[in-house]
Amino acid sequence: MAMLELRDCEQCTGCDLALTRERVVISRGAATAPLMLIGEAPGAREDALGQPFVGRSGQLLDRLLQDVGLNPESDLYICNAVKCRPPQNRRPKRAELTACRPWLDHQIDQVNPRVIVLLGATAVESLLGIKGGMTQLRGQWLSWDGRDVMPIFHPSYLLRNPSKASDAPTALTRSDLSTVQQRLCER
Repeated sequence: MAMLELRDCEQCTGCDLALTRERVVISRGAATAPLMLIGEAPGAREDALGQPFVGRSGQLLDRLLQDVGLNPESDLYICNAVKCRPPQNRRPKRAELTACRPWLDHQIDQVNPRVIVLLGATAVESLLGIKGGMTQLRGQWLSWDGRDVMPIFHPSYLLRNPSKASDAPTALTRSDLSTVQQRLCER
């Protein structure tokens, strides 16, 4: 694909999601940041407002980030693997991930983060090509294109599993984000 401009993403017709979207959801946060978070796809609220992670999952994510000392608006860049909302908030299809991959690659090139956090299995599959195994992958440092990458649970998974126990998904995710914050401070 020729040199991409993110504003061109709004005209994309690379998959069937272009037929049902309300708008293209590109990003929020700092345009250049040492940390990038990549999620799955916009939900209904994100589609309506045009920003990723502004619904219940995003509110939880923001709280967890703030808990470890990260400001979601100034310390990081947040986007999704797929830029348009899938109908009924279903998981994106392989063809949709493939159609959006050039846009995601362009975002990574433009932001140039040192660390990437992958929010859930779809983001892991999209960037790394690894299917399944989130329980084993989460919290582990991986390497991709010279960058440190850490998969963590998607905030929607945390909302579905709200236990406050020390080994519950939310506590594990808070610990993972603390590890990410420490890695950012090391460099």
